[in-house]
Amino acid sequence: MSKQFTLTAADKHSLGAYRADPAGTPKGGMVVVQEIFGVNHHIRAVCDRLAALGYVAVAPAVFDRFVRNFESGYTPDEIAHARSYLGNLNWDHMMADIAAAQGDLKGVGPLGVVGFCMGGTAAFLAACRIPGFSAAVAFYGGMIGKFADEKPKCPIQMHFGEKDDGIPMSVVDEIKEKQPQAEIYTYPDAPHGFYCDERASYRKEAGDLAWKRTQEFLTKHMKK
Repeated sequence: MSKQFTLTAADKHSLGAYRADPAGTPKGGMVVVQEIFGVNHHIRAVCDRLAALGYVAVAPAVFDRFVRNFESGYTPDEIAHARSYLGNLNWDHMMADIAAAQGDLKGVGPLGVVGFCMGGTAAFLAACRIPGFSAAVAFYGGMIGKFADEKPKCPIQMHFGEKDDGIPMSVVDEIKEKQPQAEIYTYPDAPHGFYCDERASYRKEAGDLAWKRTQEFLTKHMKK
């Protein structure tokens, strides 16, 4: 079961969100943080996959602060257009929006956060700055390196493609050094966005393995 609905952040900002609920009793809740492409088909599909695994999943529309209801595909023109909003990003606002999604999940069990690309960095920051998460998973978070001195309050797992043009392996090595407690995986033939099966950069083998590791990680750390 899924729905589009509205969240209200602590600063009274109202934002859209997508929520997917499992068929039975939930075993926990997941905040899903979007890429720069909005809460689009791919992000909604991730929520649906998590619901199929037994988690209530909520994806807050973090771009609503500067462009309402933004959704994008992955053509070169669409990617360029989505990138044009990067200058509007405010990590504090994003944390408030993630916290609002976390609040919506209250009472469903242990809570986690997972994010992709921009959302991967946001998931890492949420693990560091927002109390109450039991697990965090970051897929190819391009700016994690800039924040790698911060300390997560919960276990964290990260996934990076070794062929990612935007995240050099030297940066991943630095993150490993600064986050020795983290589970960090790299995928030899994977470019940026390798988990998204709607992009040209999709790599099925790497994506399947990363998702399997994500499920195992959540099972391990999100216990009632």
